[in-house]
This record gives sequence, C-alpha cells and structure tokens, in this order.
Amino acid sequence: MADVAIPIFRPQLPAFAALSRYYASKSFPPHTIISMPALSPTMLAGNIGAWQKKPGDSLQPGDVLVEIETDKAQMDFEFQEEGVLAKVLKETGEKEVAVGSPIAVLVEEGTDVSSFESFTAEDAGGDKGAAPAQESKEESKGAADAAPASTPAPEPAAQEPETSGEKLQPSLDREPTISPAAKALALEKGVPIKALKGTGRGGQITKEDVEKYKPSASAAAGPTYEDIPLTSMRKTIASRLQQSTRENPHFFVSTTLSVTKLLKLRQALNASADGKYKLSVNDFLVKACAAALQKVPAVNSSWHEENGQVVIRQHKNADISVAVATPAGLITPVVKNVQGLGLSSISNSIKDLGKRARDNKLKPEEYQGGTFTISNMGMNPAVERFTAVINPPQAGILAVGTTRKVAVPVETENGTEVEWDDQIIVTGSFDHKVVDGAVGAEWIKELKKVVENPLELLL
Repeated sequence: MADVAIPIFRPQLPAFAALSRYYASKSFPPHTIISMPALSPTMLAGNIGAWQKKPGDSLQPGDVLVEIETDKAQMDFEFQEEGVLAKVLKETGEKEVAVGSPIAVLVEEGTDVSSFESFTAEDAGGDKGAAPAQESKEESKGAADAAPASTPAPEPAAQEPETSGEKLQPSLDREPTISPAAKALALEKGVPIKALKGTGRGGQITKEDVEKYKPSASAAAGPTYEDIPLTSMRKTIASRLQQSTRENPHFFVSTTLSVTKLLKLRQALNASADGKYKLSVNDFLVKACAAALQKVPAVNSSWHEENGQVVIRQHKNADISVAVATPAGLITPVVKNVQGLGLSSISNSIKDLGKRARDNKLKPEEYQGGTFTISNMGMNPAVERFTAVINPPQAGILAVGTTRKVAVPVETENGTEVEWDDQIIVTGSFDHKVVDGAVGAEWIKELKKVVENPLELLL
C-alpha cells in the first residue's frame, strides 16, 4: 500500500485489560485500578486524550471515561462498571502509556475520594515496562560514572614540549592542541574546537582564537531540516509494511485493461440514475476484483497460524479492503461481501467508509478483516503504473494506475486505421507462500476478462 484528527470509536471494555485488580490497603480505602486497555489487536501502548470524567464524578456502564489514541485511531474508552472516579493517574497528553499500566482509580459510591489525593501510579504497581527502562537508565548512569575513572587525563599529551624548536601540528584524528583556559571558554560559548585555527605557540588554540571565532553563514542559519515526531498510526504503518516486505515473498503480475466499454456503461448507468448515485471506475474495479476472486478462490486466501499450526485459509466471501489516504496515513476500510452487492451499494459503501476514514470515525471492525486489497492512484494523471505492498495476512493487492487514451491500430476494409482506446495498467502483488505464479496470472486473466466485458458485473 502505497502507512490529524483521528477516528472515534466506542469499544466495549476489554475485561482482560481495563480492570487490573481490586484491593484495600492501610493507606487507602478499597478501590479498583483502571488500567490502559488494548483497544486494537496490535496495540501495545496508547496516548491519553481528553478525560470526559473528573475525580468525584459517578460512572455508569456505557459512560465515556477518556479518549485514547491507539496505533490506528482515537477512540472513546467506554467504561462498563459502576462507581466513582477517585483519581486520574495519567493526564491528558501523556504519550506511549503501555497496555496494562494504571491510568485511574475507581471506588464505590460513598467513598471519600479525597483519600486518594496522594495516590500515584507507583501505589497501583507502577507502569508496565517501566522497570526495564529504569534499569537501563541506571546501567547507563553507572557506565557514565565509571568512565571518567578509567580515562587518563589528556593534558600532558596535549602540551607542547618546552625544549622543542619544532612547531607541532594537531593530528588529523585528534582534537587540536588547546590551552585549558581556551577550552573552558570554548565549552562555555559552544564554539566547536575543531573549527578553530590556533595562533599560539606550536599552533595551540588560545582564548583570543576562541573569542575571534565567527561561525560560517551556513552554520549560523541553523538546521536545514525539521524532525517530525511519529504518530502511533505512522509507527504501525511502518512496522506492518516492513514486516510484509520482510516475511512475504512478493511477486508481481501486470496487464493492461481496456475500459472503453466500462466507461460507456458507467456513463449510461449514471445518466439513468437521475442523480441518485454516481458510480466511479473504482466501484467497477472493486466489483470486478470480487468476481475474479470467486473464479480463482486460491487468491482469496491468507497465511494463517493458530496453536502452532500453519494453514492456508481460503475465504468464501470477498471482503475488499479499499486503500484511503488520510492526513494521518493510509488506512484500508473494508467493503464486506462484495460478491453479493450491486454497484450502487458498493459505491455508497466506499463513499461512506472513505469519508469516515478521512474524518477519523471508523470503527476497528470496519478496517480489519479484509481478504484482498485494491489501491487506486488513478486520480493522479501522472501515475501510469505502480506496485503495492501486500496488506498482511492477505495474499494479494491490486495497484491501479490512471486511465490513458491509447491509439490502437484496427484492420478495416479500407486498410489499417487508428482508434482511441481508454486503458488502465494494473499490477497484482501476490504472496508466493500462498499464491503460485500461475494462479496469480490466472486471476489477472479473469479480472481482465470481466473488466473488458463489464455487463457481467450487472449479472
């Protein structure tokens, strides 16, 4: 595939993650720890958004407690227990809170919430994964503290012998000779020592050399780049695509589709609909992909591992994932059971899913579980063809280029003449673990047949 406001979803409370434990201690009344839930199958950590409840507020099943940004979307965390919010442990804006880490405290009605003013995440057992990080920091600190003790003082080696008549030049792979006072001044002013030219005895850098230093124009202008932090969605896109290219042996099959008949059919259907709907070329291609998957079901499969067993799972329904570009990254909402839908239903579904994807309002079940993906860059006239990365665990994805008018020679009674044909170049990417080369070619052949005889799509 070619990886903001983020989609809002109201999930049910995952029992395995949200309520981590319940206990009473000498310091605090009986209470329940609410921990970071796993709101998507791939979620390892989340960012805390706006809290919809504050300490002292009552909670009823179904109430929205807090917005959480996952690796895919921003979701409303709908709480499914009854009680009173006693303490918020993770404030709005906190990043990368690991699944299972405590985020709030719940108590029963009538409990004095002021007893929890001093309650911290450490009182709830601490953040998940915090100990290794702390240990790593302590090890780093220990190593840093130990380093000076084992490093000999460099000053004697840096001094020029008083008895020598030679002028010693700084080594190319060592710091230039510099007096202690000049070095201290350079560190104070942030002057790069290697950029200084010494005018003292033997080429030694003096305080005057440091004071006279002027940075070059390029250095004074500052950095010529901007570091953009990764969003959770971008991290997930990068991880999944890297995994796909590493684990799935891709092979590619391309063909040219004549869409002249398809465009004429589209024009006629749109004209007869009295504005009720407006079919796109992509709607026809989604339907055509489903038709080809029904004829070559081996492509409608996925590499599936369960309980230590590996199987190729062949799907009966054609659930087509449609790649949609959003400001936060690429997402693939799924049009389900395409083989049983008419063109108008497919068109309406794609428009609805695409709009809600860009508005960040998709539910997880609406972008998970597809069996095949189509990625269409045809709206960009500069893109004639491209290849797409498979969306795991699927075994195939179709990359669609722009429509081009091509002069085609035609033999007539009057000799060879030229006709203009509307054509699209498509490229299928297939996972060779699941789909053999001949099978991928057969699927492309069936796709070409149905697209170039589009009346089959109305049957």
